[in-house]
Amino acid sequence: MQRLSTEGFSMTKQRRTFTAEMKAKIALEALKGDRPLSEIASEFGVHPNQVTTWKGQLLMNAGEAFGARRGQTEKDWEEEKQRLFAKIGQLEYENSWVKKKLGLKD
Repeated sequence: MQRLSTEGFSMTKQRRTFTAEMKAKIALEALKGDRPLSEIASEFGVHPNQVTTWKGQLLMNAGEAFGARRGQTEKDWEEEKQRLFAKIGQLEYENSWVKKKLGLKD
């Protein structure tokens, strides 16, 4: 009996990942309604259910592109940055204090 070699073959399939831009492109194509979802899915190599999911996500989150949340995220980012800078300053101070107490030089 002859054995088949599995050398060079992988039993697991690598998962593909799509960028946000690619998902948006596929979802926008589905929103146009010019072609069936199955045709769009086969063109981009995804399952039709995935196209439907991305289309729904696009519709649900479309308002965020024009809403006030963009400003809030920038404000939140600035607050977080200030908090982190304050923490860095505190840690540098504590570090120098410990070095001084231990008699270590900078």
